[in-house]
Amino acid sequence: MAIVNPPDENLAAALTRHGVGLHEPQIERLAQYCRLLWEWNEKLNLTRHTDYDRFVARDLLDALAVADFLEPGERVLDVGTGGGLPGVILAVVRDDVEIALCESMAKKARAVEDIVRRMGLPVAVLHGRAEDLLGRWRFNTLVIRAVARLIKLLRWFRPRLQFFDRMLLVKGPSWVEERAEARHHGLLKNLALRRLATYTIPGSNAESVVLQICPQAKLLPGDRCRLTEWESRE
Repeated sequence: MAIVNPPDENLAAALTRHGVGLHEPQIERLAQYCRLLWEWNEKLNLTRHTDYDRFVARDLLDALAVADFLEPGERVLDVGTGGGLPGVILAVVRDDVEIALCESMAKKARAVEDIVRRMGLPVAVLHGRAEDLLGRWRFNTLVIRAVARLIKLLRWFRPRLQFFDRMLLVKGPSWVEERAEARHHGLLKNLALRRLATYTIPGSNAESVVLQICPQAKLLPGDRCRLTEWESRE
């Protein structure tokens, strides 16, 4: 898929149009990421957002919404990262957290590994299904965007709760229906689900949300989860 940005277009202009303020070094790193992601996208389908406006309005705004709820020093796993979204963005804008990317498709894992290597990011890329890798690695937070419906996610990750503290999910308007479906099947029993943020996708009336799911025993006042300081990885 060809890159469709006009010759005089740049990321800074798209950020200005959408009212997003970032530091100049972050803008430079994200522009580099766009170039590498779109370069790979010509060989492998990694993203449909191949211009700066869609990158900012869809990918960046989702990542920034999640970034607001990460604690310094957290160990974060981006589940089903694809071309590195939202994990690479999180690694750029929140260099005070430890990011790992997980991708089950070998071709995509190799592509994103090349991207983070060329960017010089201290980010691990794990090839495999996240639910299978948990246990070998432990994380404070699983970040999940555009992977599966809530009922599937809970069936995959409920049996692995001992290996992470919480999930942060980016969902669209169907999240209410997905929550009802999960409740009907008993998958939210003893879990606390909280909507942390709601925001509108630019150019549409559709709302996105950031949801937090953690065991009820870990829920603190103010709807925050108690995060574990893991002593070491297995």
